[in-house]
Amino acid sequence: MSSFATVPELLAVGIPDAVALQGDGESEATFAELREAVEGLAGQLRSVGITPGARVGIVLPNSPGMAVVFLAAATAGTAAPLNPRYGEEELTLSFKELDVRVVVTTAEAEGIPSMPGVRRLDLQGNGLELTLTENGDVISFSPGVSPSPDHLALVLQTSGTTSRPKTVPLTHANLAVSAGNIAESLGLTSADRCLLVMPLFHIHGLIAGLLAPLSTGGAIACPGDFNAFRFFEWLDAFEPSWYTAVPTMHQLVLSRAERHAEVLQRTRLRFVRSSSAPLPPVVLERIEELFGAPMIEAYGMTEASHQMAAQPIPPGLRKLGAVGRPTGIEMAILDASGGSLVANERGEVCIRGASVTDGYEANAEANAEAFTATGWFRTGDEGYLDEDGYLFLTGRLKELINRGGEKVAPREIEEVILRHPAVRQAVCFALSHATLGEDVAAAVVPEPESDLDEAAVRDLCGQHLAAFKVPRTVIFVDEIPVGPTGKLQRIGLAERLGLE
Repeated sequence: MSSFATVPELLAVGIPDAVALQGDGESEATFAELREAVEGLAGQLRSVGITPGARVGIVLPNSPGMAVVFLAAATAGTAAPLNPRYGEEELTLSFKELDVRVVVTTAEAEGIPSMPGVRRLDLQGNGLELTLTENGDVISFSPGVSPSPDHLALVLQTSGTTSRPKTVPLTHANLAVSAGNIAESLGLTSADRCLLVMPLFHIHGLIAGLLAPLSTGGAIACPGDFNAFRFFEWLDAFEPSWYTAVPTMHQLVLSRAERHAEVLQRTRLRFVRSSSAPLPPVVLERIEELFGAPMIEAYGMTEASHQMAAQPIPPGLRKLGAVGRPTGIEMAILDASGGSLVANERGEVCIRGASVTDGYEANAEANAEAFTATGWFRTGDEGYLDEDGYLFLTGRLKELINRGGEKVAPREIEEVILRHPAVRQAVCFALSHATLGEDVAAAVVPEPESDLDEAAVRDLCGQHLAAFKVPRTVIFVDEIPVGPTGKLQRIGLAERLGLE
């Protein structure tokens, strides 16, 4: 078990003169410098009225500065990081729903709403020599006490694929436990360096990419927002021992790999991690072949402070098709009435433990649906645990396609389509049907200059799947729409593609 229960305690683990954080170019900071920078910004936030629980909106791109602002906001109050690509209307709504008191951005940022009761602070400086200003004036410093484990450290909104986003409050204890669980499952040490390419407004990037490595005194390279054209340059420059990303990012890495053979010869990754969306087996195989390192698939969600299960690091047993075993969390498969199912029986994946939120904020209806009477949180995912306790996911309950009473898991079809060498990406989704209710559709991104057609996709599916699972509609697109964190969002995809 970890010996820390808050973000400041987690930051105290690293050796003072060891490198903690690196940015684009040659900038780097030690743990001593990181702690000093975090406390400096936290003191400035306190001086404008931020106390434990008060929300600090953060609208910044990925950078070491963004990481420091998040850590400072969690130390002084409660961090509320937001997608910097949001427009003014989206930010206005998020500020209201998250009860933001202060927003930290840059002087150059446009489209930041001006709202009563919300103070705008601009981040100034280079590297970790950072300060906050308001209307050009430097904010003064106010000392304060460290937060308690039960203080809120972070609030995030769910991706809202089926309704308005829900607000997920997470305490310092939630984050600390999750960071420790991830570090333990990956065998992280102070010798590891993570290449952080996940956005820091997403639970995946914040916990797995930032807090987990810091919790073991390891280093983090945070050169900027994910960029497939610069990814291999970053691999060469920072020499990371691992990185973590969503499947769509891994697919983009594969698409650029043949141009960087020399970099690949020098790259020495200990492992690669994937989470936040199902990983197609073909992508796993190609990444492992590309880097000569194991791909560790993990299963996580915001409400659990990210990771709930993961494949073990070699020489631990990996079961293909599984997302591993629970990591520091209780897990059960329940039926519709809340009864526990036995090994290999499909039902809803449910969790409880120290990293799980106590409940959505100001949303009694959502909490009544999400939590059972015995405290289990319903993830909304369908799956089963085998006799060894490995979790196999079979679909998202609300994403399952109901074709005239036949339930179809989109992931199963996608894995077949991705076997075709001319297919770069594929996603299956429900398409409204007059008599069946829903039918199966697929959007496919073909490899450049391929002659792939609908018949070839359907024929491949017909060879491996029951007839009712073969997509009746196949469309070819240059790119598949994804959410702000790179996750495929099947619900509503037919409408976004102009099919409904």
